[in-house]
Amino acid sequence: MASRPQGHRARKRFGQNFLRDPGIISRLVRAIGARPGERLVEIGPGQGALTEPLLDAAGGHLEVIELDRDLIPGLRVQFFDQPGFVIHEGDALKFDFRELRGEGPALRVVGNLPYNISTPLISHLLQAGDAVADMHFMLQKEVVDRLAAPPGGGDRGRLSVLAQYYCTVESLFIVPPESFVPRPKVDSAIVRLTPRAERPDVARDETLLFEVVREAFAQRRKTLRNNLKGRIDAAALEALGIEPSRRPQTLSVAEFVRIANHLAEEGGSA
Repeated sequence: MASRPQGHRARKRFGQNFLRDPGIISRLVRAIGARPGERLVEIGPGQGALTEPLLDAAGGHLEVIELDRDLIPGLRVQFFDQPGFVIHEGDALKFDFRELRGEGPALRVVGNLPYNISTPLISHLLQAGDAVADMHFMLQKEVVDRLAAPPGGGDRGRLSVLAQYYCTVESLFIVPPESFVPRPKVDSAIVRLTPRAERPDVARDETLLFEVVREAFAQRRKTLRNNLKGRIDAAALEALGIEPSRRPQTLSVAEFVRIANHLAEEGGSA
């Protein structure tokens, strides 16, 4: 196999930090646990540090999505002798993962995601439904903390509710800055997102649910009574068993679903 290209400089506009730590790479590959016959997709393979062991684990079959055109020729050279290696050139934020799955097995998605696209990309993938079997991402630690934050925690926000509505969320381990080139200024972490086969709490109207969540978190320090004014009144919240003076970060996914389902029955507002 050709040697890994060394001439490419990380681009700030793509938020590139290339993983270089063999110990972290090995630990991540073990956590993913890819097997031959599975449909593995890597987002942002960069210079292929994670790609090579993923290919080995997946029995020589791996698809990657890369936006940086300057990196693609190097990847083609590096993995020229791997017939099961497929490159999709483009922006993962605009990628149709349902179409990529087609009639085949659900996708196992992996990636070292730059901070500037992590939240919108995860939101995009969560809405791909059963096209995705699971996701393993390396993200800034603060993003992983938000994804996994329980009700009442200071890290809890819109992303927490969105992710936990669709998935079980597991924070796996921390990755220090010295594992990357160039070295970022913050810690990173690995998160596993596994879409729920059956959701314990189902919104009748998911668009309405996330409108409610967005409005509830519009001003975190304000109460539900204030943030959801015009959407639902205090008496209706109390009837649902939810104290109107609570702040949005204290609510569980089930409580947000309860509010949204009440509004769906009422036509969208109290």
